[in-house]
Amino acid sequence: MKKGLLILSVAALGFAACGGGFQKGPSGLLYNIHNDVKGDSIADGDFISLNIIAKTDGDSVLYNSYELDRPSQTFVSKPAYPGDLFYAIKLLSKGDSATFKIDLDSAEAKGQPKPATIKGKYIIYTVKIEEVIHKDTADEKGFQSKVEAYFKAEGERSKNAEEKNIKKYVADSKVKADALPSGLFVATTTEGKGIQPVVGDSVVVNYTGKLLSGKVFDTSVEADAKKAKIFNPARAPYQPLSLIIGKGNVIPGFDEGVLKMKKGGKATIIIPSKLGYGEQGMPGGMIGPFTPLVFDLELVDVVQKNEVPTAAPVVPVAPAK
Repeated sequence: MKKGLLILSVAALGFAACGGGFQKGPSGLLYNIHNDVKGDSIADGDFISLNIIAKTDGDSVLYNSYELDRPSQTFVSKPAYPGDLFYAIKLLSKGDSATFKIDLDSAEAKGQPKPATIKGKYIIYTVKIEEVIHKDTADEKGFQSKVEAYFKAEGERSKNAEEKNIKKYVADSKVKADALPSGLFVATTTEGKGIQPVVGDSVVVNYTGKLLSGKVFDTSVEADAKKAKIFNPARAPYQPLSLIIGKGNVIPGFDEGVLKMKKGGKATIIIPSKLGYGEQGMPGGMIGPFTPLVFDLELVDVVQKNEVPTAAPVVPVAPAK
């Protein structure tokens, strides 16, 4: 943390020690810096990469970047009010870690609506600052080049680690998975007794998609959605995905995995990024560049392309771009 003007301004706002190792900040902010590395503090407009866990008072996890196998990245905004999360983050520098308690009642009083689903007094953030690129107003182009170089380096890191991470997942899961020439892994958990689909057939599939960390990002199964705490009432009723297989309606690895199954069968497939969302990942989503995926599949039905398919609701799985 910077030891100059920032400390003076913090002192002027009346920070003081409080119980449990936390210190008091403005608007009910409580903070505890666990690791304080010397360096320039984060400022408005800086680019930061950080690992962050957000929880409620009752330890309900709202967000966990560690489950996504990559840190979060953002440009630092001017705080909406003294004591919000960006205000707290600006107390840190690269390498620092801390816990912040953001007072929701104070936030509401400052014009930040309290989330209806959160009943406690605080949202609790545990953060570790992995990288900081300080904004350079005198060289905006140079600043943007540094940010682009960071993303390129992170992409290369993920790319180089992907094969090793997949092999480790297969070994740790202790399932018998067949490695296909494409790079897809298929582990049959229940052998189907019905017909095997071919390209152009209509299929009905239950699926649960996960990252290697086990974090569920999508599912057609209501029980799995509730267990993973991603249940969305607006989506109910949860029902199987219906699609014509092998026509690019889903990511290539999903197509290939289903084509290896028989009606009534269940399988787990591990999809390398080249058969998923590739080097771009899913924009705005939790699937980053060079991210392998795991799908638990159940092939509920197969209607051959020369037959009339029965109607079934469609739950989209976005295809690769």
